[in-house]
Amino acid sequence: MTARSAKAARPRPARRPSTVRKPRGGRTPSGPRGLHTRLRRAWDRPLTAYYLILGGSLLITVLGLVMVYSASQIKALQSGLAPTYFFRKQLLAAVLGGGLLLAASRMPVRLHRGLAYPLLAVSVFLMCLVQIPGIGVAVNGNQNWISLGGPFQMQPSEFAKLALVLWGADLLARKQDKRLLVQWKHLLVPLIPVAFLLLGLIMLGGDMGTAIILTAILFGLLWLAGAPTRLFVGVLGAATLIGALLIKTSANRMSRLACIGATDPGPGDQCWQAVHGIYALASGGFFGSGLGASMEKWGELPEPHTDFIFAITGEELGLAGTLSVLALFAALGYAGIRVAGRTEDPFVRYAAGGVTTWITAQAVINIGAVLGLLPIAGVPLPLFSYGGSALLPTMFAIGLLIAFARNEPAARAALAMRQPVFGRRQAGVRWKTMRRRVKKRPSGER
Repeated sequence: MTARSAKAARPRPARRPSTVRKPRGGRTPSGPRGLHTRLRRAWDRPLTAYYLILGGSLLITVLGLVMVYSASQIKALQSGLAPTYFFRKQLLAAVLGGGLLLAASRMPVRLHRGLAYPLLAVSVFLMCLVQIPGIGVAVNGNQNWISLGGPFQMQPSEFAKLALVLWGADLLARKQDKRLLVQWKHLLVPLIPVAFLLLGLIMLGGDMGTAIILTAILFGLLWLAGAPTRLFVGVLGAATLIGALLIKTSANRMSRLACIGATDPGPGDQCWQAVHGIYALASGGFFGSGLGASMEKWGELPEPHTDFIFAITGEELGLAGTLSVLALFAALGYAGIRVAGRTEDPFVRYAAGGVTTWITAQAVINIGAVLGLLPIAGVPLPLFSYGGSALLPTMFAIGLLIAFARNEPAARAALAMRQPVFGRRQAGVRWKTMRRRVKKRPSGER
């Protein structure tokens, strides 16, 4: 008997019964379990935050342009202007904002930090100019605009949001490097005094909505810096007391507070805007009345293309349209939190967290007012409502998030792998595709 026949005659051990069979070649199992595994792997990829920020912000901006065009036509005709007047201005602002977004996404972190102090100084200077008669312009009772000539105006307080984010992030990062944030005085000074200076200049013009957004950014920075609960309670108590005093001393703010949850305009039609915003949402149904078919924009709903554009979206695109907008903002907020949570650079963490707080808080305040859950604060929906002064700094801030998401080590490696190399040979490796590398064979090998 040969060795081969002896080996063949040897009895084979019996296999163990197995209930779960592993897929060959590391394949993902099929069915719901496999779908969940594939989704989890896709969600955990290094470029997920990058694509969410880039795609979400662009979709919000494009949808906002469509809704500005639809919601502003009647307003423009009533003012004796061309029906595309507001749309053309918003499109110009979006193009300029796209340039700012691209520039910010390509800037190194060092240059972002270098812009902090100049931007803060310019913002304070412009907000001081707003209070000078002949330079500052009052709109809807709030003097917080500067005329640039012709139909163009600028609201410096919108740029103050970006200035506070960059300056506060740079300040806290430098103090963290020196291990000074464990002391209350270094945590509060000079962050709180400078923030109060910006808030005071904004409140001189009567814009409480923007002041609320700046307060939210301040709380977001303090939270990221690890401020103790007692400090939060103290600062929140002081802010609540000051806010209550400002609301109590203003009849306009008291009427807005009284319109929360209103179902009829009330005496003197003081809740007219809030109620007609609810009417617009209620008449939209699941899929809306159709793009351009809104009835409330025909003079019934004030500010249909700015503060209450979400109501027109609900009327024309229905529940599906409003949920889509909410999902895009939720994805943008998640991506910002992910960027802030995964970085080891303190400046990137504070800046990403500040921008995320800014955009999400402003979106919540605007949408909450339209739904009748919050008082009308007069703040636009970020990237969506009409207004170049709000769109430009917001798109620059989105560019910051994109730059931070690109600079993660895993994201840099993934982006480098996706770049094709044509006509170059490195270390004996020839690139045949963007994903696969083939070892170059030595000469003479067949």
